[in-house]
Amino acid sequence: MGDLTLTSITKSFNGAEVIRGVDLEVRDGEFCVFVGPSGCGKSTLLRIIAGLEDPTSGDVLIDGARVNMIAPANREISMVFQSYALYPHLTVKDNMGLGLKQAGTPKATIEERVRGASRMLSLEPLLARRPAELSGGQRQRVAIGRAIVRTPKLFLFDEPLSNLDAALRVNTRIEIARLHRELAATMIYVTHDQVEAMTLADRIVVLNAGRIEQVGGPMELYNDPANVFVAGFIGSPRMNFLEAAPLGAAGKLVGIRPEHLAISREAGAIAGTISHVEHLGSETNIYVRTEPHGLLTARIFGEHRYGVDEIVHLTPDASRQFHFDADGQRLRAAA
Repeated sequence: MGDLTLTSITKSFNGAEVIRGVDLEVRDGEFCVFVGPSGCGKSTLLRIIAGLEDPTSGDVLIDGARVNMIAPANREISMVFQSYALYPHLTVKDNMGLGLKQAGTPKATIEERVRGASRMLSLEPLLARRPAELSGGQRQRVAIGRAIVRTPKLFLFDEPLSNLDAALRVNTRIEIARLHRELAATMIYVTHDQVEAMTLADRIVVLNAGRIEQVGGPMELYNDPANVFVAGFIGSPRMNFLEAAPLGAAGKLVGIRPEHLAISREAGAIAGTISHVEHLGSETNIYVRTEPHGLLTARIFGEHRYGVDEIVHLTPDASRQFHFDADGQRLRAAA
C-alpha cells in the first residue's frame, strides 16, 4: 500500500511561512503531480513528505501511520532528484544496488532486483559502465532504477527531467509513465512544467504561494478551473483575460482560451494589430495587441498566412467563456 495523507501542513523559514495549511490525500497507486510557479512551495512540500524537512505544524501519514518523527531512510520511500547524484567511481550496477547493500540486503536479492530494474529501464547493456560513460538520459534512468530496486511505498520525483534536452525529456517522460503502469506504485512528482503535469498525472495539485489552489485531473483543471490563477497557469498558450463589459457581462472578468478566440481580417468583436506570429506546423499562434484588453492570443490549427502589423478582428466563442469575480474566483451559471 502507498496511501499518503497530509493534514494541516505548515512550514516557516525564519518567520516566513512558505507552506500554509496544506491538506491532501494521495491514493494508493496514484500518479500525483505538484505543479506551480517557482517559489510556490512544491519542492518544500515534497521534502516534508520525504522527511528531509520537518513541518512547522501538521502531520504526514503513510498508510495511516504518522511518520513525522521517522527518519527518511525508514519511511519506505525512494526519491529521484533533479541532479542524478550517482557515484562516479561505481558502475551502473553498483550505483543501483548501493542503497540495498548499505541496508544489509542479501547479495542474491540485490542481484535479482537490479536485474529486474535494469531490464525494465533497458539498462542491461550499460551495467558495467560508469556515470561518465553515460548520456544525461541514461544517468537519469540509473537514478530511477536505484529508486525502483528499493520497492518503496512511495516514489518521489523532484523535477527529474529539468536537466535533459527537449527530446530526452519526452522520451524519459514516456518511460516514467510506462513504469507507473507496470509498477502500479504511488508516485508524487514535482515540476514547474505544465506539459509534464498534464501528460503524466492522474491528479494535479496546483500550488500558489504555499497554498493549494485546486486539485483535479488534467482535463478537469483545463475545462473547469476554480479561479483565475488555475485558469491562467494550466494551458499553453495561457488563457486570455478580458474586461467583461464589451462582451455584455459588466463588472466581471472573462477568460477565453486561445483556441476559442476566432480571428478574421473582415470583422469581429475586438479589433487589434498582430504583434507576433508563431508558425508551428500543426497550429499557428497569433498574438494581437488590442485596446483595452492588451495582448491577446488566438490559436488556430494548421498553417495560416497572417503577418506582423496586420489589422485583424477577434471574436470569443460565447459558449466557451469563463467568468470570474473581482477576487478572481470562478462564477458559475445557476443550475
